[in-house]
Amino acid sequence: MDLKLLLIATLLGVICRGNAQKEGNECINANAKYCGECIQAGAKCGWCKDPDFLKQGETVSTRCDELQSLINRGCDNAMIENPHGEQKTLKNKTVTHRRKGAEKLKPEDITQIQPQKLSLTLRSGEPQSFNLKFKRAEDYPIDMYYLMDLSYSMKDDLENVKNLGTSLMLEMSKITSDFRIGFGSFVEKTVMPYISTTPAKLLNPCTGDQNCTSPFSYKNVLKLTSDGKKFNTLVGQQHISGNLDSPEGGFDAIMQVAVCGDHIGWRNVTRLLVFSTDAGFHFAGDGKLGGIVLPNDGKCHLENNAYTMSHYYDYPSIAHLVQKLSDNNIQTIFAVTEEFQPVYQELKNLIPKSAVGTLSANSSNVINLIIDAYNSLSSEVILENSKLPEGVTIAYTSRCKNGVVSEGESGRRCSNISIGDEVLFSISVTSKGCPKQGKPEIIKIKPLGFTEEVEIILNFICECECNKDGIKNSPLCHFGNGTYECGACKCNEGRVGRQCECSSNDVATEDMDRTCRKDNGTDICSNNGECVCGTCECKKRDKPEERYSGLYCECDNFNCDRSGNKLCGGHGRCECRVCVCDPMWTESACDCSLDNSTCMASNKQICNGRGTCECGTCKCTDLKFQGPTCETCPTCPGVCTEHKECVQCRAFGTGEKKETCERDCSYFNLIKVKERDKLPQPNDATYPVMHCKERDANDCWFYYTYAVNNNTEKEVHVVDMLDCPAGPDIIPIVAGVVAGIVLIGLALLLIWKLLMIIHDRREFAKFEKEKMNAKWDTQENPIYKSPVNQFQNPQYGRKADAL
Repeated sequence: MDLKLLLIATLLGVICRGNAQKEGNECINANAKYCGECIQAGAKCGWCKDPDFLKQGETVSTRCDELQSLINRGCDNAMIENPHGEQKTLKNKTVTHRRKGAEKLKPEDITQIQPQKLSLTLRSGEPQSFNLKFKRAEDYPIDMYYLMDLSYSMKDDLENVKNLGTSLMLEMSKITSDFRIGFGSFVEKTVMPYISTTPAKLLNPCTGDQNCTSPFSYKNVLKLTSDGKKFNTLVGQQHISGNLDSPEGGFDAIMQVAVCGDHIGWRNVTRLLVFSTDAGFHFAGDGKLGGIVLPNDGKCHLENNAYTMSHYYDYPSIAHLVQKLSDNNIQTIFAVTEEFQPVYQELKNLIPKSAVGTLSANSSNVINLIIDAYNSLSSEVILENSKLPEGVTIAYTSRCKNGVVSEGESGRRCSNISIGDEVLFSISVTSKGCPKQGKPEIIKIKPLGFTEEVEIILNFICECECNKDGIKNSPLCHFGNGTYECGACKCNEGRVGRQCECSSNDVATEDMDRTCRKDNGTDICSNNGECVCGTCECKKRDKPEERYSGLYCECDNFNCDRSGNKLCGGHGRCECRVCVCDPMWTESACDCSLDNSTCMASNKQICNGRGTCECGTCKCTDLKFQGPTCETCPTCPGVCTEHKECVQCRAFGTGEKKETCERDCSYFNLIKVKERDKLPQPNDATYPVMHCKERDANDCWFYYTYAVNNNTEKEVHVVDMLDCPAGPDIIPIVAGVVAGIVLIGLALLLIWKLLMIIHDRREFAKFEKEKMNAKWDTQENPIYKSPVNQFQNPQYGRKADAL
């Protein structure tokens, strides 16, 4: 049992020490062996490169500490290596300010995001922040590609879409003067079991006398164009096809539209993809039904504007589609029938910058659907960033319309943005440590659905400036066994010691240990360190601010005298178990102040001239006086009482001295004021002012101040109005008495009523008891008399006998 308790106690001690190290000084916990390691430990860490900074027994890692701690330990500020990050704006083109109808600009000349390129130099733990401005430009060009399901169930929809080109052109001209439209169609993979592969069905997959075109996966019917009539003509030539299962191969088509930019004709403008269907969709894994197992490669496979690899590659996954749509800045509008609204709403939640609209049974509302969806998508800006290097984090804060500020994930977006609105994002980039390569990295931030982006070049501070001046194989490092940099030796492999004076194979020999014992004692390094190369390297404490030092680690900075539960009274530092006091402090625990300001009395004399100042506290020599500055005299006549009669006679002509006032009370200057607020305040004058409040024979109060000014003249300021108490208010007194009498009467009535209730209950209980003790039958009343009387005829029997 004792062994178990010992093991538990040991384990708890290890855990506590580990937690203490984690919560302590991150600079010391890093145990940095050179300057580069130190500055990567945290933004607060600095490295002292002063060659003479280390004390005997201190390890090289103690050069790394928080800045103030290094200064307190004697390292000059100029000798502290503490680099800082910086940022440079490399491209900062102003956002475009133009209105519709103004001079037409090329898409590449329109700027909606500022700045466009930055260079950030990051130090570990130190964030670099910058502002990103976004302004939604008016009359911004739009490319829209209409991708339609041409399975048989969409037959009536195709008739309405045939006139979509010119109608949509007309509506979109209200939004932009630069609009292009394209068209594509899809059905399904051309293998079983998605379609019938019989020769007849391959020619005409529809039943009966319906004339349908051969099944296909995806066709790019019309490249993006500004000719709406051409759209109508080509779409009018399209025919319905057919397939066997209900889900369609729309994902194959979306992937090709996203990655085949040259075939589709996408420009670097707003890109819209309208996906129109009345069915669900196949996704990754469904291709196995047709024997297709190769994952979709996400590349363009269009030949003669037709997708040729549908039988070879599986359907893309949703995540794969999200990546490609985002990479190519395409915003998707799902125009689907009401039956499939829930399915595509869930898909919308997985695809950023997408919208869902309800398509009527024959697609007659498609134009309004597209306009509404575009307005919804364009009114929201969402920032995304490319993959971050290891250890780099990024934080967003948005400042949207109407002063709305958001942080975290919400800080990436702003909603309800109208054309011409300007919003601001604060972006903070922080690095923890350095990437393994240490080379510059590039990240990009862009608004989803827009082609513009901010390019950020990340440079990392992985080494100190003094590292450049390092001397390899320096003679200061024991005959060239290390590099001397930043005030310390960075030993070559296989060498150890402060000056790299030992081989790592010879660090623990008996001869070396002997030099680490003080006075030939038995304890190596006073049990407070390890003997390395014949020199003590003192061990670290659980609390990073506590240290061992000395040739034999016999010194420390935490075992000095304490005062007020503070080491060296909080007014000095502990060196080798002796307090070194700050200026103006003395004694073994630095708890005795040499500053006399705390002993200064109000008359500017030390302890009022009636005591001595010892360690910042007055020791009163005149026993009649007491207090922190020997100014309190309980048995002395007070100043206010002393001058009361003279002030009263001179100010009001009353009091005991009114007859001798002119003779006895002319020793001060009297100044009358109207209100108490006009009396001099202690902070208003450069000399002490005593405030007094006294009462005369009529119980009236009067207020004054007494002071001796800088010219040694006595001054009295007095309020010229007496403060007399007002007479009693009769009405409240009478009302109170009447109310008291009424309350007492009510209380007496309640008491009488209570006594009567108690009496009645006792009588009733007595009656019940007597009733229980009654000796007659409870079924018969003893005083009851029956109303029936019985009589017998005396002759009745005799007459019968005679007969």
